[in-house]
Amino acid sequence: MSRIGKKPVQVPAGVTANVDGQKVTAKGPKGELFFVANDEVSVKLENNTVVVQPVNESKDARAKWGMSRTMIENILKGVKDGYERKLEINGVGYRASMQGKNLQLALGFSHDVVYQTPEGITIAVPKPTEIVVSGINKQQVGQVAAEIREYRGPEPYKGKGVKYAEERIVRKEGKKK
Repeated sequence: MSRIGKKPVQVPAGVTANVDGQKVTAKGPKGELFFVANDEVSVKLENNTVVVQPVNESKDARAKWGMSRTMIENILKGVKDGYERKLEINGVGYRASMQGKNLQLALGFSHDVVYQTPEGITIAVPKPTEIVVSGINKQQVGQVAAEIREYRGPEPYKGKGVKYAEERIVRKEGKKK
């Protein structure tokens, strides 16, 4: 029994949800998203709530039950409020700036790193040491933030690099004399 899967997903106000077989479509003020559920689960729209049930009691069906429910909840929240991920840059000379739609990062390399913003994602740089990635697709926002962080992840000795705003870097002690 999936604890997450058995909870019905409430459709928020201002969002219209449509279930067509295995395809769940959500349309809201921020845009439109869809999710195609696996054949192991059944999806129904009842009284402004989306109910996900496993087709049978196989282990595979139970595993996809909770995941499908969470994905549907994510698209409903995304089209209403959207998602954002904040990144911080630490280090002398490390900074970020926007050049048109591209993000330019100075991260201590011999060249600046230019990251092209994908479709459906908005990147903002309120301060040279702060990056805000936002969009309606939770997976895509997280992936873009992870790709930016990957250019120069935080190192444990001085804490230099790109890190998530809520991330805590465990610092190591330097070598002793």
